[in-house]
Amino acid sequence: MHFALTDDQRAIRDSAQAFLQEAAGLDRLRATIEADAGWDAELWHNLAVDMGYAGLMVPEAYGGIGGGAVDMALVLEETGARLAMAPFFETAVLGVQTILGAGTEAQKRSLLPGLADGSTKATLALTGPQGRPAPDGVTAWLRAEEEAWRLSGESCFVPFAHVADLLLLAARAPLSAGPRGISLLALPRDATGLRVERQPGLDPTRPLCRLTFDNVAVAPDQILGTAEEAGPVLERILATAAGLLAAEQTGGAAFCLATTVDYTQQRVQFGRKIASFQAVKHELADMMVAVEAARSAALYAAAAIDTDTDLLEACSTAKSWCSDAYRHCAGETIQLHGGIGFTWEHHAHLYFKRAWSSSAWLGDPAHHRERVARLMGLDDIP
Repeated sequence: MHFALTDDQRAIRDSAQAFLQEAAGLDRLRATIEADAGWDAELWHNLAVDMGYAGLMVPEAYGGIGGGAVDMALVLEETGARLAMAPFFETAVLGVQTILGAGTEAQKRSLLPGLADGSTKATLALTGPQGRPAPDGVTAWLRAEEEAWRLSGESCFVPFAHVADLLLLAARAPLSAGPRGISLLALPRDATGLRVERQPGLDPTRPLCRLTFDNVAVAPDQILGTAEEAGPVLERILATAAGLLAAEQTGGAAFCLATTVDYTQQRVQFGRKIASFQAVKHELADMMVAVEAARSAALYAAAAIDTDTDLLEACSTAKSWCSDAYRHCAGETIQLHGGIGFTWEHHAHLYFKRAWSSSAWLGDPAHHRERVARLMGLDDIP
């Protein structure tokens, strides 16, 4: 597979990089974290509306740009580098892919234009309080009644649900297990009986929420596709999302490397810049290898999504590798910055927290390695 970017892709990457360097600095990020709103509304408007990135993967027939996963991966690498505190991934990836993958034609025409133009913010609720990956982790219940479907239970660890206009969520039929009996729903945040509350989380740049469903009425047209048959579709949606999250992780790891190289070339110890010490060189070299391999894996996954070739394997491989790479680079950033790297005022801990939270989200490395082993027929080897 040839990885040379096209002229259009280079333009997307360069424009996203230039925009985010100016619009999403660390000082602004800290101010957003300390504010009560829990997100950067202006940054969201800039990304989704002014730059048009929210509609990057929405087909033109539904009001989008009609780009591919590689295009989106290039933007996500830049948002990941800046820890963009807005529901961009949740809307432009999770929201769009869920509706494209599970929705009927009428639902696509109704819901996708709002996501594409940035007027609708979305997120995806998948798991219960134990946080297990979907589909096993789905604990919300959807049951059929005479006049409507009814939704009960809860979904936890839902990013940016407190500002989302559209809540996409997975629920299961009573007595079902695994991928069987799964339905995907599209509900407004203000639906009667639905409560959204902020939930403590490791990463302050991607706030989490708990959704509680108290006998929520669900109309038939709020069920994406066919009720109780979304399990196989959900697997593909989540694989695509995991592959694109790998690109965001790559951006964070690359930022850690760049800032650490810059610091070690300025910090003087024992009369020499610490970047000249052999042990520090080794650590920086290991970080660079991890970042470059992560970028290759993430781009390969994006290309696999675009070509529909080995999608599950490529996306799980990328998510597993990029999770490990980001955690390694974020940890080394703290270590190589010395005492200042451990302070609250420094940015290193924000990237460390994002690295670990992203590693766990949409399946941790062990989950994805197990999937790759299963797809290769190696899951029964002791």
